[in-house]
Amino acid sequence: MYDDIFSTEDMINFQNILKENNHTVTTAESCTGGLISSMITEISGSSSIFKGSIVTYCNEIKEQELQVKKNTMVTFGVVSFEVVEEMLEGVIKKFDSDFAMAVSGIAGPEGGSVNKPVGTVAIGVISKNGIKKIQVYHFKGDRKQIQIQAAKTALKLNFEICLKKT
Repeated sequence: MYDDIFSTEDMINFQNILKENNHTVTTAESCTGGLISSMITEISGSSSIFKGSIVTYCNEIKEQELQVKKNTMVTFGVVSFEVVEEMLEGVIKKFDSDFAMAVSGIAGPEGGSVNKPVGTVAIGVISKNGIKKIQVYHFKGDRKQIQIQAAKTALKLNFEICLKKT
């Protein structure tokens, strides 16, 4: 499902590039609830490139584990460029990884608003050397479809910055 965004073949290529360059990746996930990590570890040999993940489903854990500022969450909302940026900075530091992904969004069916409807997901990727890309997306579908699209989009973005760096 959604192989047009990121396929198993893409995942294998992504992991091979990481292995060839002795690079590692980690994730900070909220609305995807560990799905990105699961997709990474479906590939045999992923232990050589995947350092780990933290699922920060509640705001207190974002603060405690990733040093996301409470003020940032209050000012911009948890589903925002700014919160995902702080999640990225926190997780890449916590795991001392070469690359990191962070995702925060509204998978639904509840939780949406006029300004941030269901399907709104902030996704970011970062490299240890400072390449960073963060964008807010608006996915369509049910909860599972939104989660899959978000996870695969994060992986695609990370693959793209990995290719730029190598």
